[in-house]
Amino acid sequence: MTPANDRPGDPAIVFDGLGQVFHTRSGRTHALDHVDFTVARHQFVAVLGPSGCGKSTLLRMIAGLLQPTSGEVRVFGLKVAEPRDDVGIVFQKPTLLPWASAEDNVVFPLRHKTGRVDAADWERARALLTTVGLGGFEERLPAELSGGMQQRVGIARALFMEPDILLMDEPFSALDALTREEMGFELVRVWEAQPKTVVFITHSISEALLLADRIVVMSPRPGRVIEDLIVPLSRPRAGETGFQNAGKIHELSGHLRSLLVQRAA
Repeated sequence: MTPANDRPGDPAIVFDGLGQVFHTRSGRTHALDHVDFTVARHQFVAVLGPSGCGKSTLLRMIAGLLQPTSGEVRVFGLKVAEPRDDVGIVFQKPTLLPWASAEDNVVFPLRHKTGRVDAADWERARALLTTVGLGGFEERLPAELSGGMQQRVGIARALFMEPDILLMDEPFSALDALTREEMGFELVRVWEAQPKTVVFITHSISEALLLADRIVVMSPRPGRVIEDLIVPLSRPRAGETGFQNAGKIHELSGHLRSLLVQRAA
């Protein structure tokens, strides 16, 4: 496992000439083509694009779960060649152990890695569950939790190993609209309290504008970067501040939608 590199001058993530081709029984799929961009430390970046444009492939490469066909990914200045302890992942579905309590699921990565969990670890797991709004639910099984609550457990589990980088692969897409918005605000609150470099995959324009400092827009397959947009909106993006941002949000939504529609045509 590659340790984090703490040199402050290094960007958190660099995609350098990244390309990916998959060879399957049905033929050759060109997933990514010459992807180049850099993510600064503690930046919240949303990667926005249509289904099949290689968004999740990018996450797998950052995590060291997939090697690119061409180019390379660097994390804190080091080429990614294997899974890293300083990278946490939240998947589209929380994939919790159904027989384990919420706190058991949170400590699972440590138990799997070292074979032991001490009193301080259990205390930190409970503190994380409180941080994500699940105080009092530590002993509940996944079947006793709503979809949004299960995803909160997944976020706490990803944060438990104290990663410098948090990868999120459409983590709220299976939730209803109100829960999805609530989870978005909760994620921003946690991120502001415990700064991380976040790469958040989504195909929702409104979600990207709600959450991100920056939006990287991908073309249909093969995925290429067609826009790299700094989001010029103050935080928080709800309540009174949200109303003040409404005009700009509408303008940015129209711009992003036009990019996606034009490229899909």
